[in-house]
Amino acid sequence: MSRGQERYHERQHGLSVFGKDLVRRCGAHCELCDRQGVRLKVFEVPPMEAQANFEHCVMLCEACMHQIIHPKKRDPHHWRCLTTAVWSQTPAARVLAIALLDTFIGREDWAMKLYEQLYLDPEEQLWVDSIDF
Repeated sequence: MSRGQERYHERQHGLSVFGKDLVRRCGAHCELCDRQGVRLKVFEVPPMEAQANFEHCVMLCEACMHQIIHPKKRDPHHWRCLTTAVWSQTPAARVLAIALLDTFIGREDWAMKLYEQLYLDPEEQLWVDSIDF
């Protein structure tokens, strides 16, 4: 097995350890769109640290995950869910939601109106700024 594959598998194992705790935290709902009764996957909010970090992980449904990974397929109507996700009590979910919201500013009127209501502490703002979608 190549060194890259080995690191990938180590990382995936590190993330799988968080699975049960993440499901408990999110109540088995997608932490962005709030869908329930669907398969959820662990998503690491960038930037990734050397070791998998529970505080940088969120649980996402396949629809959210697919649209994050494939930005050209993002459906603005699906992402209306950000109107509630940006107020999440989970910092990683809030930061991810705001970073995604940034991608709609200038294209969707609702995005700018929502963004104008937000306040982030300086640490969260740095985190949002470090995410490149």
